[in-house]
Amino acid sequence: MTAALVLYDAACRAIAEAKSVDEVKEVRNQSEALKAYARQAKNKTLEIDASEIRIRAERRIGEIMSEERAKGNLSEGGRRRTTSDEECSSSKPTLADVGIDPYLAHRARQFAAIPNHEFESVMAERRERLEKENERVTNDLYRAATKREARDAKEAELAEKIREGAALLDGPKVYGVILADPPWRFETYSRITGMDRSADNHYPTSSTDDICALPVPAARDAVLFLWATAPMLPDALRVVDAWGFSYRSHLIWNKDRIGTGYWSRNKHEPLLIATRGAIPAPAMGTQSPSVIDARVGPHSAKPDAFHEIIEGYFPNLPKLEMFARRARPGWDRWGAEADPERREAAE
Repeated sequence: MTAALVLYDAACRAIAEAKSVDEVKEVRNQSEALKAYARQAKNKTLEIDASEIRIRAERRIGEIMSEERAKGNLSEGGRRRTTSDEECSSSKPTLADVGIDPYLAHRARQFAAIPNHEFESVMAERRERLEKENERVTNDLYRAATKREARDAKEAELAEKIREGAALLDGPKVYGVILADPPWRFETYSRITGMDRSADNHYPTSSTDDICALPVPAARDAVLFLWATAPMLPDALRVVDAWGFSYRSHLIWNKDRIGTGYWSRNKHEPLLIATRGAIPAPAMGTQSPSVIDARVGPHSAKPDAFHEIIEGYFPNLPKLEMFARRARPGWDRWGAEADPERREAAE
């Protein structure tokens, strides 16, 4: 193990075990000196390590601040202005008293507010980018945290606007999130001999023209998640356009068993992502991997993992699942296999 790695590991342990702001500030100050040395020595790896130590130290400061406030041991604001020694001894220390200026306090709160798995994901992405690209090492996680907060606020604000707008309409409810799994009709080489592989054996299918013509209760600003299959991908893109959306990206379901196919035996299924209007993309560091490993369930049933990804991206937007096969909390359903009571919500 290199000396630099030993130093990095020791600093991370010291931060994690620190119980007071002063302990963490000492590590933070050392990281600043180490970063200046690394930059002068043109040691990019050491410079990245030093900047990460500082970010982790500031996050720990934010955690300690929160812990101390919860215990009633710390108050916000500037320095105490009491004149009596008795008053001073009974007053709670402020951030200024423990040497935390407003700028550091704000950064620390922002870092501490990021869930741990998201924080580690952003840190890993940041390190990978800095190691690959020829850019200056900065403590830019603060900017990422600020952008994440702004994105979350925008999503919540958009959800409220959709709900308010729908309340003013006499027509059907509209949704900011549409998830659809159309009953694609794949035309086999022979409708007589090739039907053993057809979805028609399992449920009624629809032509692409009929799917395109469906009325979709999407809000002006909305996101569409559309399940497709490898041979029906051009048809799925037709539907995206017909429903008033623009293709953006896709996720892939990597199945635990192999299926059938003419050119290749399919083991995956794409979930297209399309948008209309001003819909916020996920904040940096919170995006799902593009390939999701999940088991195959009953015919055409989709894994819960994809619902969870969508819910994580858009916790506030009203959601509709078209061609739904089972109920899920927080979603309205529409489709031949949806029960009538829930189907009415989308009609």
